[in-house]
Amino acid sequence: MKATNILRDEHAGIERMLNIVEAAVRRLQRGEAVPPALFHDATEFFRNFADNCHHAKEEQQLFPALEERGVPREGGPLGVMLAEHDQGRAFIRGMQAATQPAFAGDPQGCQALIEQAQSYIALLREHILKENHVLFPMADQLLSPSEQEELCDAFEIIERERTGPGEHERYHRMIDAWERQVAAW
Repeated sequence: MKATNILRDEHAGIERMLNIVEAAVRRLQRGEAVPPALFHDATEFFRNFADNCHHAKEEQQLFPALEERGVPREGGPLGVMLAEHDQGRAFIRGMQAATQPAFAGDPQGCQALIEQAQSYIALLREHILKENHVLFPMADQLLSPSEQEELCDAFEIIERERTGPGEHERYHRMIDAWERQVAAW
């Protein structure tokens, strides 16, 4: 299996959660109720899975492998991806900071939550497109099948150490449950 396919599959899960948050934001904008737990779960997923696990696979394994093959970090696609990872972290922190005030009835907190969530959604969708359609095809051309296998093995270690056994599956069950709830709105 290609390491880039693992990352693409993870992108699909991240996109599902982005869709859930986008539906919640639309409800908030209309003044409709949204369970506070949705934003708690979403930010926990984005922080722990999207960033701590998925981005760690890219930053600690894929990007260095591409650098070794001549893809520049500074002024190149890797630098852009790293800067976007940092920007995403800031938006996650913004959502976390705004969630409690938003659900305590603070209109400014609600507006901040909406803005942070919309910014994160837009950033991540563009980021995923760039990785899926530019960076990963580049990696597939530059990395040999054995290098891809080595990355897959390294990815398993990161997932085991960073998220723990069964967490990937737990996140998918959580996404499934929120998708069912959003579909009922």
